[in-house]
Amino acid sequence: MNFYTTILGSGAALPTIARHCSGQVVNINGFRMLFDCGENTQTQVRVYHQKMQALATIFITHLHGDHFFGLPGLISSMHLCGRKDPIDVFAPKGIRQALETMIAVSGSHIDFEIRYHELTHTEGCETIFENLRCRVKAFPLLHSVPTYGYLIEEKPRGQNPARRYAYCSDTGYTESFLPYIQGVNLLCLESTFNHAFESVAIEKLHCTTKQAATLALKANAKQLILTHISARFKEPEKLLAEATPIFPNTQIAADGSQYEVHY
Repeated sequence: MNFYTTILGSGAALPTIARHCSGQVVNINGFRMLFDCGENTQTQVRVYHQKMQALATIFITHLHGDHFFGLPGLISSMHLCGRKDPIDVFAPKGIRQALETMIAVSGSHIDFEIRYHELTHTEGCETIFENLRCRVKAFPLLHSVPTYGYLIEEKPRGQNPARRYAYCSDTGYTESFLPYIQGVNLLCLESTFNHAFESVAIEKLHCTTKQAATLALKANAKQLILTHISARFKEPEKLLAEATPIFPNTQIAADGSQYEVHY
């Protein structure tokens, strides 16, 4: 079964030409799910051939603009392109008010149902979505507003073991969610700053490259992708040089790149 993620945006709050705001499409044997929807996500969906109307579910980690400001535009474009199928939106509480307000004040009309699932749990790991191919679980992270990480688990076929992919952005360093992602095949974790900015990371509740690598090591992850890279870093290979001594199987996310969730 195909199981991979396509990075639409790997940058932090301030987008750059090379790195757009957060977004990625996870594909499990043709079933596509969008995780985060920062500015310009709808354009990135088209640039990287992700079939906008095939997106059935959207998962937002938190309600900071670089993670959901692209959602009104994406929903509007889906309508303009003739969408009739409903879409499920999973996000922290407030997403319904935010999106419905934007639709109302712009005088827009949406011809398909938006089914809101607002997350409110403050501890534990809960299954929030399930179909024949996968299940998605949500767990709280450590950030300045309610923020959730997502664990995507495939449902195995035959004798193949189930692969697992965890997406965690944004979060300060915390080991609270490690029990939920132990042994994941692929971990995508924010790494906004390098070690020199550790005090800033602590203040703003983000991770450094060394902290992200340490969490991957403690989670016994098989592979790590660093994302949510601050615009101040023009040479990402230097960030990688800080992470690989701690967790060798690390890559820096790049817009347009695909990463397979290997067994």
